[in-house]
Amino acid sequence: MMGAHHAISGSAAWVAVAGTGPLMLGLYPASDSGILIGAVVCAGAALLPDADHHNGTIASSLPPLSTVVTRAVARVSGGHRNGTHGLLAIPLAVLLAVGAGLIGLETEAFGRVALGAGVLSLLLVAYAAKALRITNDGSWVRSWGLALIISTLVTLYAPQEWEWLPLAVGLGVAVHIAGDMLTTGGVPLLWPLRMRPPRWWRRTPVLNDVWLSSGRLSLPVLGDTGSIREWALAVPLTVYTVYGCLGAVAGLLQS
Repeated sequence: MMGAHHAISGSAAWVAVAGTGPLMLGLYPASDSGILIGAVVCAGAALLPDADHHNGTIASSLPPLSTVVTRAVARVSGGHRNGTHGLLAIPLAVLLAVGAGLIGLETEAFGRVALGAGVLSLLLVAYAAKALRITNDGSWVRSWGLALIISTLVTLYAPQEWEWLPLAVGLGVAVHIAGDMLTTGGVPLLWPLRMRPPRWWRRTPVLNDVWLSSGRLSLPVLGDTGSIREWALAVPLTVYTVYGCLGAVAGLLQS
């Protein structure tokens, strides 16, 4: 899946899980502001598995630091679409968010400031802003500026909003893995285990599209990355996300 489509998938997933309006699941109800902020944070989290890609959104977000980080992640995870695209990546991402939430700073003016959660959200909002072109031309300077403003305001004035951060991060990573599994490239769900199919499976049509010779698993209903089918899925997901966010904005205006 393309980076922007991963991001919009993360936003749509958060609206579905955290929203309580029509066409929403309300499994983890969040405030109207939580829906809006969470939609952007989850969009950024949905880009995290591509931290192993030297040409991905994360790699180009804050050069040269981001370039160094993505190269290091790629080495540890075995390259693109390996470790960061397995099921193990989901609990690890949640633990990262939980750990960040434990880092705080007591202040007289604002009480406990969720410093770790604020920094993590800063990164995720910047990634999402760049991928979704929220900042017009996609400049990393504007993306980071917007992320800094949002994260600082929430951290100082509404630190309780970060209580849902681990869920948003885990959900974003899970949605990314699911999205890539729907393409022909597949994902190594059981990484670091790599079980390759037997020879007869690799020679059988349809079956060899599901369990690939590389050991990856795929349900290639979207075809290749960037296909028309992928775009066709991205359109309703975008409409749904906008619908959910507009409902949250309306709720804030009424309160």
